Amino acid sequence: MAQRLIVIGGDAAGMSAASAARRQLPQDQLEIVAFERGHYTSYSACGIPYFIGKDVADTTELIARTPQQFRDHHAIDARTGHEVLEIDLHRRAVLVRDLTAGREAWEGFDQLMVATGATPARPPLPGIDAAGIHGVQTLDDGLALRAVLERDRPGPAVVVGAGYIGLELAEALSAWGVDITVIGRPPAPLPGLDPDMGALIATAMEGYGMEVRMEETVTGFETHTGKVTAVVTDHATIPTELVILGLGVTPNTTLAADAGIPLGETGAIAVDRRLRTGIEGVWAGGDCVEKFHRVSRRHVALPLGTHANKEGRTAGINLGGGYATFPGVLGTAVTKICDIEVGRTGLGEVEAQAAGFDPVTAVVDSTTRAGYYPGAKPIRTKLIAERGTGRLLGAQIVGEEGAAKRIDVLSVALWHETPVEELLNIDLSYAPPFSPVWDPVLIAARKTWQAVETDRARTEPG
Repeated sequence: MAQRLIVIGGDAAGMSAASAARRQLPQDQLEIVAFERGHYTSYSACGIPYFIGKDVADTTELIARTPQQFRDHHAIDARTGHEVLEIDLHRRAVLVRDLTAGREAWEGFDQLMVATGATPARPPLPGIDAAGIHGVQTLDDGLALRAVLERDRPGPAVVVGAGYIGLELAEALSAWGVDITVIGRPPAPLPGLDPDMGALIATAMEGYGMEVRMEETVTGFETHTGKVTAVVTDHATIPTELVILGLGVTPNTTLAADAGIPLGETGAIAVDRRLRTGIEGVWAGGDCVEKFHRVSRRHVALPLGTHANKEGRTAGINLGGGYATFPGVLGTAVTKICDIEVGRTGLGEVEAQAAGFDPVTAVVDSTTRAGYYPGAKPIRTKLIAERGTGRLLGAQIVGEEGAAKRIDVLSVALWHETPVEELLNIDLSYAPPFSPVWDPVLIAARKTWQAVETDRARTEPG
C-alpha cells in the first residue's frame, strides 16, 4: 500500500519537496497531496516586482508549473484554494478547509512536509486597513497592485520599508511615473549592507528623483472616507494616494507551533541538516525554518527563494527514501534599484562584530570594465576579513551594470573559508569588455590583505 505525503504550501520549498520525492518514488509507492491556500503553485515570488513594473508582461511567465501540470506530468495532487487549519500529530492528520466550497475535512498522512513560508509584517498602526495600502507577498497581491496602477493611475506613493522588497517595489512604481517617497528606520537603505555602502543606494535613489527618508518611524496613516491620504511618521506627515508596505517578513510557524513541532532559537522551525523537525515523518523547509549560517556558526531566519528551493529538494530526497543534506547558508543576495546593482554575502562589518569576530575591512573603487573601454561603470567593493588570520568573513558590492554578480566569486571563496591572501591571486578571467586587468574583486582582496598585514605588523611585539 502506498504511503501518503501531505505538503503544506504550494510554492518553492513545498513543491520542490513534492517533485524530489516523486523522482524518488512512483505513484504506487507514494501518494502526494499538496495544499495551497492561494490560487497558484510554483511561481517566482521574486519576479512579482518586475511584473508590477512592466518588465514582465504576464503572470504566466512567473509560473513554473500549474496544478494541472503537477497532476498530469508528476502525479502530484496540487490543490489550490485549500488552507490547512490544524496539524494533529497524534492522529497523523491535517484539517483542511476548501476555501471555495467552505467545507472542512481531515486528511491523513504518513509523511508531512511543512512549507508555510513567511508572513509579511503589518503592524497594528492607526489606519493601516485603509484602501490604498498594499502588501505584496503573493502573486495575487501583485495582480491586485498592478490592476490599481493600470486603473487608477494614482498620484504620489509612499513605500514603507527600505529593504530588498521595498526598494524593488520603489523601482517598479517608477515605471508608472509615480512620485515616490521611501521611508525606513535604519540609517541607510538595505539593512543587509553596512551603512557606508547603503548610503550609496540612498544617493542613487535621490538621483532618480525619489525622496529617501531614513531613520524615521511610521506611526500611522491618515484616511478620508476609508482611503489612505497620508503617511504619518515621527518626523512628518506625507500626503499620498498609494502606500506599499515592505517591512519584511517573519517565519509563518503558527501551525507548527500549535501542533507541538519544535521551534528554534530564532522563532523559526528547528530542523537538522536533512530537514527533519525531530518529529518522526515530519519535515520542513523554506522561509518557515531556521538555517545554519556557515560564517557566524549560528542559526538565522533568512527568507530567500534560493534557500527554499534547495531545502525543498533536500527534504524531498530524504522523505522519498534517499539521503541528502543541506549544509547551510551565507545569505548571498543581489538586487537592483534602477541602474544601481547591489550584491552581498556573508557577514557585514557590524554583523561580524556581533558574531564575535574582530574584523578588518577595505573598500575600493574601480570600474566594471577597462576604464578606456566604452560602457565602463563605477563599482565599489567592500571586503570584511578576520583580523590576524585574514579569513574572509563577508563582502558587499554596489555599482552599475556588471557589478552585482561579481559577488558570486566572493560567495564561493567564503563557502570554502578562503583567506584574502589566497583570494588575491585567484585566476579570474580578463578582457577589456568585462573587467580591468585587475578585477575589482582582486583589487579589494589585495587591499584587504594589506590592511591585515599592516595591522599584524603594528600589533606584533618587537
